Amino acid sequence: MSNKHLDDTYVAHTYARFPVEIVSGKGSLVYDTDGKEYVDMGSGIGVTCFGIADDVWQQAVTAQLAQVQHMSNLYYTAPCAKLAAALCEKTGMKRVFFSNSGAEANECAIKAARKYAAEKKGADCYTIITLENSFHGRTLTTLAATGQDHFHKLFTPLTDGFVHVKAGDLAAVEQLVKTQKIAGILIECVQGEGGVLPLDTAFVKGLSDIAAREDIILMVDEVQTGNGRTGSLYAYMQYGITPDVVSTAKGLGGGLPLGATLLGDKVQDIFAPGDHGSTFGGNPVCCAGALSIIDRLDETFLQEVQAKSTYIFDAFKDAKGVRSVSGKGLMIGLETVRPAAEVVKECIGLGVLCLTAKTKVRLLPALNIPMDVLVRAVEIIKTVCAKENA
Repeated sequence: MSNKHLDDTYVAHTYARFPVEIVSGKGSLVYDTDGKEYVDMGSGIGVTCFGIADDVWQQAVTAQLAQVQHMSNLYYTAPCAKLAAALCEKTGMKRVFFSNSGAEANECAIKAARKYAAEKKGADCYTIITLENSFHGRTLTTLAATGQDHFHKLFTPLTDGFVHVKAGDLAAVEQLVKTQKIAGILIECVQGEGGVLPLDTAFVKGLSDIAAREDIILMVDEVQTGNGRTGSLYAYMQYGITPDVVSTAKGLGGGLPLGATLLGDKVQDIFAPGDHGSTFGGNPVCCAGALSIIDRLDETFLQEVQAKSTYIFDAFKDAKGVRSVSGKGLMIGLETVRPAAEVVKECIGLGVLCLTAKTKVRLLPALNIPMDVLVRAVEIIKTVCAKENA
């Protein structure tokens, strides 16, 4: 029985998989069961930020595996402590809660905002403002936080206490603050699943000002935008703001499941022992891998990310079959004349793996993708985009 047949038979049918089985790879090149080579322009949806089987990451992970692969959070482990310190030192945040995923990191952020508001303003102050077109995860609470109606129809009733406003509409936020008891504001600086759409700087700064004035917890979801993806360590750093809470995951673990919620001054001590927890959160192997990622995201490396971003934007700016290019860093959306799904399918046939985001082709290559490999992939994508509709 083939692996595809086993998967189709025994794995829950929650994924519309492409007919490709990847068996090996190195860096930004991966190979299927027939030995066909592909340029990976998706990096596992922004996870393998230093590519497949990265030597530094692999060494860090295997060295930790040989020591201790897991301990509960009843005990100290060095990778967990060192990663928390590194994240705080690089961001100015004060404490970190580790979990397994982006959704869990956002759940922790929401808990922090609600607990802070309950203590400061009363238990009835729990509403969170999020943005239309946002995506914050697939738990019942993070689906409620997600500002897309499609996700709200599948598993009702969802968690109460979320209101959604249009990105850019500060007046709507001001009105909600006046009329409802708002505990927090949760945003993505670039809406990834929503179409790779960066928020306007003035709007983000306006939200920060409102949050500071009203003592509302400002949370930035950096699950996809974080860890160098947008050309800075975290995307909010390009907006001139300091959030109260930052959530992140995906690229942080470099290929292993790891989420983190970074807590700023206001909420650094909001959790007491027993208030929150995670069995696998802060797993030493995952944290060792993450340390090998974070340690390399210095300014020189991030400048290289920005240079590759500029190349991609320039390459597609006036390309035939491409209506627009959006995003930041190496988180890029292409609005194509041809249907995005059609473009992605044809690119697979030509040896390039891309993603979609709503109606756009989405590109999330490894941050260290070699320039010659990047150029090869871009030229193939351009060729496919330029073809007339069948």
